[in-house]
Amino acid sequence: MRRIRWLLIFIPIAVVAELFHLGDMIVFVSAALAIIPLAGIMGDATEGLAEKTGPQVGGLLNASLGNAAELTITIVAISAGKLDLVKASIIGSILGNLLLVMGLSILLGGLKHGVQRFSRDRISVDATMVIMAAIVISVPSLFNELIEPDAYQVEMLSLTTAVVVLLLYVLSIIYALKQPAEAAQHAPAIELTHEGSHWSVRKAIGIMALAVVGLAFMSEFLVGSLDTVTETLGLTEFFVGIIIVPIIGNVAEHLVAVKVAMKNQMDLSLSIALSSSLQIALFVAPLLVFVSLLMGNPMTLEFNHPELIAMTAASIIAALVAIDGRSNWLEGSMLLAVYGILALAFFFLPGVF
Repeated sequence: MRRIRWLLIFIPIAVVAELFHLGDMIVFVSAALAIIPLAGIMGDATEGLAEKTGPQVGGLLNASLGNAAELTITIVAISAGKLDLVKASIIGSILGNLLLVMGLSILLGGLKHGVQRFSRDRISVDATMVIMAAIVISVPSLFNELIEPDAYQVEMLSLTTAVVVLLLYVLSIIYALKQPAEAAQHAPAIELTHEGSHWSVRKAIGIMALAVVGLAFMSEFLVGSLDTVTETLGLTEFFVGIIIVPIIGNVAEHLVAVKVAMKNQMDLSLSIALSSSLQIALFVAPLLVFVSLLMGNPMTLEFNHPELIAMTAASIIAALVAIDGRSNWLEGSMLLAVYGILALAFFFLPGVF
């Protein structure tokens, strides 16, 4: 992860560009590049605290802060009233993990090691939960079309669904914490991929606090420059939300998943991709419903049909790939092909539909 630390130089560049009005394009690009190492540092600090606090507290930390960069960007977007961007980024993060990250990991790992094998026990549970999460998130969207005129009922359906989804996420954490053998098996691999494992608790908390502040400022710059950038590049806000923002916020974690796959540690690689998808679907999405309510910009769990179709298709194909306990480079190519086709389709979608 040290190789991306040099991107921290874009933090002062983004600040200078914002203060001296050097152009929204410069602000957007520099803020986006600065978020990448900040997200990686946040992940290192979280892992450092997780190892020092024991499996129970550590598991809760990973479950709560694993997608801190994505959560920060979406909260800033909610404050700016860009709810469609937020919902697109939720779906985009799920797609990115299930298709882009899994696909790239399986492809590169397969090219290097041939057929790779992994434990079906934990991976099959995560794969099944991914499909369940897609179904649960789809319910408010499908039923809202029938109750749409009644805004109160639409909002109540989203709120009650959010509560149930959060409860499911808590249950999944409890289940994961009761797997001590598997946790012990993955611990050495995690230590190899996260620099924060060598940090003290005080250092990890301090670095985490600085990373959060940096993420907040860079996210503010990113969202603030978005309108001009989309107009200049001819992109829709929807495409930026579903493709570009998730890549920016999760690229550090993506690199870890690919790296361990190339070390033939497919259990950990697939666990990263699937667990991150579940965290977005079962924790970040419902949490943002309540955050948006508190911020005065209520957001419902109502996604458009292309988003629902893409999410459902991605969850099914990812589960089919992961459920047999082995993978090869061709399966990775298929996942990447699906992601590429979806990205192209999203690119041609009009801004309002």
